[in-house]
Amino acid sequence: MKVSQRTVRLELTEPLRISRSTMAARDAIWLAIEHQGTRGYGEAVTSTYYGLDAARLGRLLHEAGRDLARCATPESALDALRVGELPAPGTPPAVTAAVESALLDLAGKRAGVPVHRLLGAPEAPYAATARTIGITSYRAAAEQARLLTRRGFSVLKIKAGAPDPEDDLDRVLAVRNAAPHARLLLDPNGAWSPALADTLLPRYAALGVEAVEQPLAPGDPEALAALAARSPLPVIADEDAVGFEDARRLAGRVHGINVKLAKCGGVTAALRIADLLAGSGTALMLGCLTASTLGLAPAVHLADRARWTDLDGHLLLAHDPWTGIGGTDGTVRAGGEPGLGVRPVHGAPPPGEEPADGETAGQETPEPARDGEAAQ
Repeated sequence: MKVSQRTVRLELTEPLRISRSTMAARDAIWLAIEHQGTRGYGEAVTSTYYGLDAARLGRLLHEAGRDLARCATPESALDALRVGELPAPGTPPAVTAAVESALLDLAGKRAGVPVHRLLGAPEAPYAATARTIGITSYRAAAEQARLLTRRGFSVLKIKAGAPDPEDDLDRVLAVRNAAPHARLLLDPNGAWSPALADTLLPRYAALGVEAVEQPLAPGDPEALAALAARSPLPVIADEDAVGFEDARRLAGRVHGINVKLAKCGGVTAALRIADLLAGSGTALMLGCLTASTLGLAPAVHLADRARWTDLDGHLLLAHDPWTGIGGTDGTVRAGGEPGLGVRPVHGAPPPGEEPADGETAGQETPEPARDGEAAQ
C-alpha cells in the first residue's frame, strides 16, 4: 500500500471563542492510502489541547504509514487495527482515527459499499446536528440563533464560561427568546467550580437547557459524577471521558458521554464505547473537533447510534475543501456512495494527486502549525 499526506490550512468563518481559548484556524493533514489503484482518505487536525501540532502529526502519520507495509491488503490492516496490532503503542488517538478513516474509505470503495454498511447499518444514518454558538454578545448570539433556525437547525449548542457568569445567562436567554422551539445544549468547557455549577444549573434548567457538557474542570471525574447525581439537568462528560477506560468509570454515573473519534481513537473505539454504554443509563453523544467534511465523515456513519449529535465542525469553516455529508440545513447525512461518500470540491486536490502550490505531498514533514488551535 502506498501512503501520502498533505497539510492544509482550515480557516474559520469567524473566530470561535470558548472558555479557555479563541480559535480562528487550524491545520489539517489529509492522509491517502492507495492499493491497486484505489485511494482511501482520512484527516487529522492539529490541537493545542491534545499537544498535536502539524509537525508532530506529520511524523506520526508517516510512521503509521510505514507500519501499514506489514499488511497485504486494506482489509487485513483494518483487522490488525481492530485487535490493537496497528498502529504502534502510544500513537495518539487522532492519528489512529485518521488511519482507520482512510482504511475504511478504501475498503468500502473496494467492496462497492458505503462505510455504514461495513459497520452493519443497512440504511444511511442521518441526524439533526447541534450548531455551536461561541462566547459572544447576547445580541450577536440571538441573531445567529434566528438565522440558524431559519435554515433548519433544531439544536443549538451555546458555549459558556465567560468571566462573568451573568453574561452567559444573558446569552442563553437571548438565544431562547430568538429560537423558542430550539433544543439548547450548554458547554462551559470545564470552566465552573462545583459550587458555581450548583448555583447556575437550576437557572439554566429554568431556561429550558436540555443538557450541560463538561461543566467542571477535567481531571476529577468523581466530582463530575457527583454533580450529575444532584444536577437538575443532564450532565455530559467530554474532557473527562477521553477513551474506553474513562467511559467505563463514568458509565451509569453521568447522563451522557461525548465521544469524538479524534479523542477516543476512531470508529472501532467509538463502537466499543457505544456498546459499553448501552443499557447503562448513560447516553452517547457524538462530537467532533473543528475539521473538514473529510474529518467528520466517519462519525456521520455512526450518527444513528447517538442521542445527541454535535457534528458541525465543517460548518464553522470559511471554505470546506470536501463535500458529501450535508449539514447546512441542520441535518448531517451519511453518503450512499462507496466508502465515506465524500469528495474534494473544486480546487482542493486530495493527497496522491498533484498538489496546489504551497502544499506538501508524499511523506514530507509539514511545517509547524500556526496560532489559534486551542479550541475544540
